[in-house]
Amino acid sequence: MKLSNQLTGIVNLVTLVLSIPIIGAGIWLASKHSTDCVKFLQWPVIFIGIFILLVSIAGFVGSCFRVAWLLWIYLLIMFLLIVLLFCFTVFAFVVTNNGAAHALAGKGYKEYRLSDFSSWLQKRVENKDNWRKIQSCLSDAQICSSLSEYKSQASFDKATLSPAQSGCCKPPSVCGYVFQNATMWISPLNLDIDTDCRTWNNNQSQLCFSCNSCRAGVLYNIKHDWRKVAAVNITVFIFLIVIYAVSCAAFRNARQEDHHNGYRKHRFEQGY
Repeated sequence: MKLSNQLTGIVNLVTLVLSIPIIGAGIWLASKHSTDCVKFLQWPVIFIGIFILLVSIAGFVGSCFRVAWLLWIYLLIMFLLIVLLFCFTVFAFVVTNNGAAHALAGKGYKEYRLSDFSSWLQKRVENKDNWRKIQSCLSDAQICSSLSEYKSQASFDKATLSPAQSGCCKPPSVCGYVFQNATMWISPLNLDIDTDCRTWNNNQSQLCFSCNSCRAGVLYNIKHDWRKVAAVNITVFIFLIVIYAVSCAAFRNARQEDHHNGYRKHRFEQGY
């Protein structure tokens, strides 16, 4: 077996083995959890695991046994993956180009505004179904529970809050709410300064989870994570290009062997 076939077979054997725990994780999520947040994740995980399994089988069998038509399907899927990965990486950098944190005088935390982000991202969190699932995730994570350690306005002002905590667990500073404890605030006389001022609720299950500031905090996290994913995608993109080139060599070997076998069969049938 030629080197290109061996390398393609080894790579696909590794991805085939890795696909099994991915599928298992999706099944475990489906059987052990019932929250909207986890339901939102389970089917993509299962689908990705099955997809990797099938593609790996095609690549492994095609390269090791030199089945040209399987390798052709494998190369087609790899080509589409490379194109999609490139498009997603560019898209991720474009839509996360906007969105900044706003520092506040005398505060250890920063605040975020929904209008700062790209219109595409804004529409995603303004969609009621999408936001309901995100709220479920925030509720499951209990992001506001750790704020109970801050007992005074002074200690809270020095707190380093995550973007989601800053946007979802307290009212925006512009509203002028008076601190009572980290998640309990006294309403100001004027609530018309910002729409979030009326949206805030001291009910611990509501707080500012329906506020635009909460959506902005979530988008800032998404922006940060997407930028990291996009950076990793560049490495994956280069890796896929190398694997694709090696797989092309394996496909060429399989085609040559098919041609050689066909030629020998023809010679045999002709009585040579």
